[in-house]
Amino acid sequence: MKQKSLETIRHSLAHIMALAVKNLYPEAKFGIGPVIENGFYYDIDIGKPLSLEDLPKIEAEMKEIIKQGIIFKKKEVSLKEAKEIFKELGQPYKLELINDLEKYGTTEQNKISNIKNKKVGNKKQSIKIPKTVSIYQVGEFIDLCRGPHVKNTKELPLSFKLVKVSGAYWRGKETNPMLQRIVGVAFSKENELKEYLYQIEEAEKRDHRLLGEKLNLFHIDDNVGPGLILWHPQGAVLKRIVENYVLDEYLKNGYQLVATPHIGQLNLWKISGHTGFYRENMFPPMHLKEINKEEKDDYQLKPMNCPFHVLIYKNRIRSYRDLPLRYTELGTVYRYERSGVLHGLTRVRGFTQDDAHIWCALDQLDEELKNLFKFALKILKDFGFKDYDICISTRPEKYVGTLTNWRKATNALENALKEANVKYQIDKGGGVFYGPKIDIKIKDSLGRSWQCSTIQVDFNLPERFEMFYIDKKGKKQQPVMIHRALLGSIERFLGVLIEYYGGEFPLWLAPLQIVVVPVKEKNTRYAKQIVHLLQEKQLRAECWLGADTLSKRIREAELQKIPYILVVGDKEEKKKNIAVRERKKGDIGKMTITNFFDIIENTIKTRNPKL
Repeated sequence: MKQKSLETIRHSLAHIMALAVKNLYPEAKFGIGPVIENGFYYDIDIGKPLSLEDLPKIEAEMKEIIKQGIIFKKKEVSLKEAKEIFKELGQPYKLELINDLEKYGTTEQNKISNIKNKKVGNKKQSIKIPKTVSIYQVGEFIDLCRGPHVKNTKELPLSFKLVKVSGAYWRGKETNPMLQRIVGVAFSKENELKEYLYQIEEAEKRDHRLLGEKLNLFHIDDNVGPGLILWHPQGAVLKRIVENYVLDEYLKNGYQLVATPHIGQLNLWKISGHTGFYRENMFPPMHLKEINKEEKDDYQLKPMNCPFHVLIYKNRIRSYRDLPLRYTELGTVYRYERSGVLHGLTRVRGFTQDDAHIWCALDQLDEELKNLFKFALKILKDFGFKDYDICISTRPEKYVGTLTNWRKATNALENALKEANVKYQIDKGGGVFYGPKIDIKIKDSLGRSWQCSTIQVDFNLPERFEMFYIDKKGKKQQPVMIHRALLGSIERFLGVLIEYYGGEFPLWLAPLQIVVVPVKEKNTRYAKQIVHLLQEKQLRAECWLGADTLSKRIREAELQKIPYILVVGDKEEKKKNIAVRERKKGDIGKMTITNFFDIIENTIKTRNPKL
């Protein structure tokens, strides 16, 4: 079925859901009910909180309405008549939307100021106020709506399901009333709905927040604050494995390691432009001048590492022979994210970036970007990611620098992608304030896209900081600056990684690779000898003793998704071998520790994502 037709179905189902709610809760007041990806929702003031247990009742009422074959009726009315209709119906939220149409020509909040002439560039654009609006009626439910809808409810498939109910402030403002947002999903065929619900179920099983707790990786504590991660021992090991891998790769590929502080004087962020263009994402400054008058400036938690790296570059005079110059740092930054958008590891307030900055001459830019893009895909492939969505994000409304430099930067990024012969999209206006960027959105095992890798070209910070190098003729030239983070936020990347593998990490990534389980207490010494041999091979192994039975200890190791369990009892100790259990496969037989090393050595060396 065509996308437009499916959108019409979903839009119609939003109205059917509203009618079902009206039938069940006659006093309900209705906000808006748009189509969204995979379905629809409606914000409704019911006067009491709903729960998931209420949704089947609403769903059943919807199906009953659909069977009745009710006609969708459309009518064009004046704004005055529309106000009278919704006033008589007792629908204050619809009246508010109509009032916005009268004043601003739109019902979308914050799109237009309360002045009827909006300034666009140097011109004034006249706002057109509509003379009429369309309303749709289905049964006893009347809505302010552009449509389109199906003609008859019998045209609607029954392949839909209400999946979520939550609170939502009217028009997204915390000062407005809290409504109930009922969310539904809908597809043209029943098998498509089943597939989607299966994907949702799988996503819930793989939720990194739940797995983080189950596998004892991390938690977020109210005493520390939202968006700030406390890594447990296993989680800290996982984080270190990822960080060590990327850092080793960077150092092997011509990067130099630097390290910078977590705070800097506020004036630094004024020079860089962050206070003017990024202020809303920064924590408030530390007003040290108010504490001690001898202080020259206030201080700022760093939201980015780039100004510090610039200062290291500027610490001495650079020659063309130094370029390209590549600095890298696992730098922890702090950004103010509103509480409502924080989400486990994937949206936090403090995180570490596999950050790097590259300075090169203009004639080196294309080659540097081409190699950098290939390098980014290689890094992601090593972690098991093979599918991506790639886009170029262009100049936003608020930006620094000249249009000429923005064009040069954007063209260089496009050339790199064309050279790699990959498909990409343009995200118009999605760039950062100082330059355009390539975004690589990795696709996980459920086909979801996650923004991680980014490569940005910047002509502006070198200009703001008066950076230069000495060319072959002895003259000063301004370098081009590339910002790049191939994993992005390590925290976010780990959240994606946890969900991608469902906590069943490949052997090379697993925080704990092997547990050795002695059958009896008297086998403990032999078990510890095996652990010692494993650790000598730089494998992450532990001996699991404890009062639990052998079967319980094995079961716990399986629940913790440990790749290998080695069981040693009297027979194994006598023959100097081990009984090996592999994750998912179970018992794979008895063997010597040397044979076991041979089995897993290649798996680790090749970073086999399947184990």
